Amino acid sequence: MERWKGRVALVTGASAGIGAAVCKVLVEAGMNVVGAARGVEKIEILANSLHDAKGTLTAVKCDVTKEEDIYNLFREIKGKFGGVDICVNNAGISYDKTLLDGSVAEWRNMTDVNIIAPCICSKLSIESMRERGIDDGHIINVNSTSGHRVSGFAEVHFYAGTKYALTAITEGLRQEMRELKSHIRISKISPGFVETEFFTRMFSSNEEKAQEIYKSRMFLQPEDIANSVLHIISSPPHVEINDILVRPTEQAS
Repeated sequence: MERWKGRVALVTGASAGIGAAVCKVLVEAGMNVVGAARGVEKIEILANSLHDAKGTLTAVKCDVTKEEDIYNLFREIKGKFGGVDICVNNAGISYDKTLLDGSVAEWRNMTDVNIIAPCICSKLSIESMRERGIDDGHIINVNSTSGHRVSGFAEVHFYAGTKYALTAITEGLRQEMRELKSHIRISKISPGFVETEFFTRMFSSNEEKAQEIYKSRMFLQPEDIANSVLHIISSPPHVEINDILVRPTEQAS
């Protein structure tokens, strides 16, 4: 991790769960981290708790469904830090609707958050790296086991479609880097059930359903995924970890 000290990481969906855990481990490793989310209050609290760490955490308000917000985010990063060296596309969303019950507005929102935003952030991050001559940067997409198989849990079928898309996009981006003879690496992490606010938000109108899921098995913790991020970026330059598929021991599929 020595080579990452003092360098800049962007983490989306940074206000809670996996995003917050990733921010914490990167700051403790000595990086200057920009945490982006619609609500920045929790990120600011986390930043204050890390004031003695080797790195720094800066909160930036950003709604990743809004293209202009993302461009403003990158302008702010350029102005304060020069640019992005690592981009962790973590923001993700799902609704508790089957394909037969879901609305077009919900599908569009999931598409914007889970597919379009990672594409824009990756594109702008790579542009930032290349214009500064950075050839060892890293893009990490937080995917899902739902990007590898279609669950019998009908409420996540459209979500699975967005994550399958992210699987294809991540591999496509990796191939484009190779075509450019670039050493910028492209990775993804595909977690199973993680104990975050994901299901609470998904089942916002049915708290009992969310609690049922959380009690059904021992979940992964956000720190488990954050440690996978550290593992990916700690690998030597000749090693590109393309995917980490990680489930709770008790998860069957």
